Amino acid sequence: MIDKLEFLITVASEKSFSRAAELCGVTQPTLSAGIKQLEDTLGVLLVNRSSRFHGLTAEGERVLEWAKRIVGDARAMRQEVRTLREGLSGQLKIAVIPTAEGIVSALTTPYREKHPHVRFKVVSASSTEVLTMLDNLEIDAGITYLNNEPLGRVRTVPLCSERYRLLTTQGNPLGDRDRVTWAEVGRIDLCLLTPDMQNRRIVERLIGAGGAEPAPILESNSVILLYDHVKSGRWATVMPEKLAKTLGTEPPLRSIPIGEPEAGYEIGLVAPQRDPVIPLVGALVAEAKALAESGRLAD
Repeated sequence: MIDKLEFLITVASEKSFSRAAELCGVTQPTLSAGIKQLEDTLGVLLVNRSSRFHGLTAEGERVLEWAKRIVGDARAMRQEVRTLREGLSGQLKIAVIPTAEGIVSALTTPYREKHPHVRFKVVSASSTEVLTMLDNLEIDAGITYLNNEPLGRVRTVPLCSERYRLLTTQGNPLGDRDRVTWAEVGRIDLCLLTPDMQNRRIVERLIGAGGAEPAPILESNSVILLYDHVKSGRWATVMPEKLAKTLGTEPPLRSIPIGEPEAGYEIGLVAPQRDPVIPLVGALVAEAKALAESGRLAD
């Protein structure tokens, strides 16, 4: 039954029988047969389909919610039993918004020291993708914004506040200033993250509050690409202060505080709201709380 519920979760996430089968490591006929057996067991149609996936039925949507709970609990049970026998081991999957990538090592390094048999898989994702992947059981935890857009039913641990800098070079517009306003930033040529990134929506809102409207000359979902363009000497971007420090702001780069209005957005860990907690995730939550209490990210 558990494997068939996992088939349903994957099909709903991928919206494709072929991709779902590939991810589940089975043939497409095996996956389709498994979902049909699940439908026969429950006595309802779960998937609208012909030769292709056309979405879940109303009953399918409800079963999907139960499937996520049951599969999540089954995984937690297996991991807890293994942990009792062997200690913490396995792979911990974390999705991180691009602007928070600079703080990940502050969590994974002490975690690894305490639990040397745990491996990590860290992927970059938008805030929306982080929550979707968490809901679909594709990741164990995420690092994202906590106080800007709805999170849903998750456990949260605040880690730090994201404050913003104009990253540019001497000789560029505003490049000789010690402080700038959002209105001024909105009137120069910028390269920014793509609109699907919550950081971009935050920046647009702050610039808009200053009476300007950004018209980026370059967009990317990679902060490294934005940073590299600024380093070339002819570009400027808005970047969180901590990320700018992580990437480096040595001359000729300039990291200039942005005010009027002052702004800070909370970044933190998000994890499934599940009890009992999966042991790997429980240890990560404990590490996040210790990091927050230490104040190391507040510098």
